[in-house]
Amino acid sequence: MPPLSSSEAAAPERPALRDRLLTVVLRPTPPPLRWGVATAAGLIALEVLIVDVLGRTTSQSQFGALFLFGVLVISAAWGFGLAVTTSLASAAAYAHAHAAQNSDSLVPAVVVFTVLALLTNVLVGQARLRAAESEQRRREADLLAALARTMLREAPSAQTLAAAGARLSAMLDLPASRAVLAPAGAVAAPDQQLIVLRDGDTPVGSLLVPQELGAADLRRVRRVVPALEALLAASRDRETLHQQAVTLARQQVALRRIATLVALRADLDDLYVAVVSEIADGIGAEHVAVVAYDDTDQRYTVRAVRDDIAEDAQIVAPGERIALGGHNVCTLVHDTGAPALVDYSVATGLVPQRLRSRGFVLGMGVPVSIEKRIWGVLVVGVAHTPPAPDLQARLTDFAELLATAIHNAETRAQLTASRARVVAAGDQARRTIERDLHDGAQQRIVSLGLELRATQAAVPEALTELRSRLDRSVEALSQIHADLQELSRGIHPAILSRGGLEAALKTLARRSPVPVRLTVTIPERLPEPVEVAAYYAAAEALTNAAKHARATEVTISAAAHHDLLELDVVDDGVGGAAPEAGSGLIGLQDRIDVAGGTLTIVSPPGIGTTLTICIPYTART
Repeated sequence: MPPLSSSEAAAPERPALRDRLLTVVLRPTPPPLRWGVATAAGLIALEVLIVDVLGRTTSQSQFGALFLFGVLVISAAWGFGLAVTTSLASAAAYAHAHAAQNSDSLVPAVVVFTVLALLTNVLVGQARLRAAESEQRRREADLLAALARTMLREAPSAQTLAAAGARLSAMLDLPASRAVLAPAGAVAAPDQQLIVLRDGDTPVGSLLVPQELGAADLRRVRRVVPALEALLAASRDRETLHQQAVTLARQQVALRRIATLVALRADLDDLYVAVVSEIADGIGAEHVAVVAYDDTDQRYTVRAVRDDIAEDAQIVAPGERIALGGHNVCTLVHDTGAPALVDYSVATGLVPQRLRSRGFVLGMGVPVSIEKRIWGVLVVGVAHTPPAPDLQARLTDFAELLATAIHNAETRAQLTASRARVVAAGDQARRTIERDLHDGAQQRIVSLGLELRATQAAVPEALTELRSRLDRSVEALSQIHADLQELSRGIHPAILSRGGLEAALKTLARRSPVPVRLTVTIPERLPEPVEVAAYYAAAEALTNAAKHARATEVTISAAAHHDLLELDVVDDGVGGAAPEAGSGLIGLQDRIDVAGGTLTIVSPPGIGTTLTICIPYTART
């Protein structure tokens, strides 16, 4: 980087030098009087000397204007009195110089000079006052601009107000910290006077200035008061907007967390706890509860609660059932279906009594509505923290998310129950068909076969052709009987009902066209839906391994422990199994879902297929 030139290097000093000169010339109070008297005497003496030297070559009366120089200097720096005295002294000096060469015109010349001197004194004094006023306003503008930069960047604090007061004192040429900016409601000391700063009718700050402040200084103070009021009002509005933005951002983050739990189908009990925690942390409420109504007996149940003010125990406990009635939030929301705000000093009921004893003063509740049905209510209790002005709207946002989660959970539960009923009905129909085949058609075929054998035995040996036909008919009936048995096993295996899952899996392994290695650890009978789901899962896996996977071996392992059945079916086939391709795995997935279990399929091409099934259950009693 090239070095700065001398003019560039000196440029930053020019404003400072200008400011110093303006401070000296336009200072609010003039320099000491003795300095002015000495300066006036010296200037007049210098003027007389110069005029005397110049008068040796020409008439001294031609240099009378030089005597106005002292008047200009004194008028610019000192008060009006010394300036008038200097004007008269300069007029006397001019008269002396003029009389030395032309006594005839002395009086008119002195009169004219005196008038000019006094007029110069007045004009320079006015110019000085105007310049001082202009400089003062510039300093006020600079101060207010600096205060605006400071106060609009951060919230008003004691440190910020103290710094602003110090700058204000410097601008008014007062001793340090004699002008004090303070919050609204400040009290003036005996040596101070208080100026209340307002935004309309609302106090926004206090300005404390010395009691003995002069009229001119007081005018300057009054002149900056409107700007200070505007700055403090803007700073307060800025802080309010900032807090609203922060609050809104926090609420949006909290709602997003709750929405994520809803989307992930979190357990409702966990969701209730998350909702009360987010509300308590977000709005600073000391008591938050999720309540569900039970209209069958006019009670409500506390699903989750957060008590930040409770010292020894919760005001209400999760799972507690409380009767409706009285003047309280839960009863009002239940009866009206609308948000309710209750003053606990006049509220009645069990919970308001508990809250009132802990110092709570206000309660608010918003309904949790599901398809025009009031499921429950979100309740907030306030003790020491003032409620937010938009508390109802914020609670409503959480209530809507909670209603969505509950509605989704209820819908899923209804869908699962419906699917379970369909599967159960199908299984029952299969059992009925299997029983009807066994007790009806199969028994009749057996009876018919026995009758044909008896008839065959009664036919004479000589009728060989007839005996052969009867023999073929019996064999045909035997094959039909075997086919019906195989068909009935596919519809619903009787061995599953009689011997349980272990026996049914062993039967599947024996009949499988692909060799099966079977490991079963099931110490007790499982619930029928679990056994049926596991059996058909293994049967479908063996069918796929034989028909599609071209496997040479299948490994089946089944184990039941800790109320969980784990079934693994692994083949060494070609892999690439995809449920979405339309195989029987889709129906298998539905059956496992209905049983409340999970199905995981891993089938990389060329490696084989692994089905992992986990089904929770409750042991039979």
